[in-house]
Amino acid sequence: MTLTELKYIVAVAREKHFGKAAEACFVSQPTLSVAIKKLEDELELKLFERSAGEVSVTPLGEEIVRQAQSVLEQAAEIKEIAKRGKSPLSGPLTLGVIYTIGPYLLPDLVRQIIRHTPQMPLMLQENFTVRLLEMLRTGEIDCAILAEPFPDTGLAIAPLYDEPFMAAVPASHPLAQGRTVTTEQLKNETMLLLGNGHCFRDHVLQVCPEFARFSSDAEGIRKSFEGSSLETIKHMVAAGMGVTLVPRLSVPAEALAAQQQAEKPGAAAHAPRSDEFVRYLPIEDKGPGGPPMRRVVLAWRRSFTRYEAIAALRNAVYACELPGVQRLS
Repeated sequence: MTLTELKYIVAVAREKHFGKAAEACFVSQPTLSVAIKKLEDELELKLFERSAGEVSVTPLGEEIVRQAQSVLEQAAEIKEIAKRGKSPLSGPLTLGVIYTIGPYLLPDLVRQIIRHTPQMPLMLQENFTVRLLEMLRTGEIDCAILAEPFPDTGLAIAPLYDEPFMAAVPASHPLAQGRTVTTEQLKNETMLLLGNGHCFRDHVLQVCPEFARFSSDAEGIRKSFEGSSLETIKHMVAAGMGVTLVPRLSVPAEALAAQQQAEKPGAAAHAPRSDEFVRYLPIEDKGPGGPPMRRVVLAWRRSFTRYEAIAALRNAVYACELPGVQRLS
């Protein structure tokens, strides 16, 4: 058996689908299927039960998949041991980032890395939290920038910053006339949500739990719509389809500047830009939890030995312009 075959069976067990597992492993489905069949023949047992559109792991297969996962983690650790004699800041650092952080943090973060540690280029991987955690465990990435909470996987965690949420409402909406908004005011609005798999969707539902019935209630469907990305949802807000919550770093600086300018007495009228059809409002909740926010952290395997690389990455994040967020140390 080979590490590649073990990687394949772990992927199939995770995805419960041969085609999706092949995509995750960047191989064709026939290649993956042949390799798994070869391993099953070698072990003289079935690892998976195959039926129309569904794949399940056999009881004995579950034990083997768990052991395969452990072997892959140990193999990744061997690579880390081999790196100990090299400069920890020399060579690429593979960084995973969730979709609702990457577009807003990475442009400045990459600039800071180029400026301060050009010998350590970032290899970037954008994905869902669940997939990035899996990639961390198998050694496919070195570290990841995630938003809490996520399942405890025994990883090393360093907090980076606390990021407040803001409400995005159509400029023509009555709520746009105020300077702030409360979650109570949002309860009666049509809420635009990210699709399943995005952790920020879960964050929004924690703030506005009444929209959690979206997938099971006809009234919820009328009250909520889904978008594929934060930028898509902003366009839906601009079109007047509803309101949403967004993380502070996703709010365009020019949009806030335009809002502030428009609020000044005697401000001159001018042709609207596309971002002027959306108004971004701080959420003012005075309850025990305070305004809603998320904690953004850096996570890595405890066996990862390039401690200086992790420290350099954290310093690069702290050197970024992070308007409206609270840096943590």
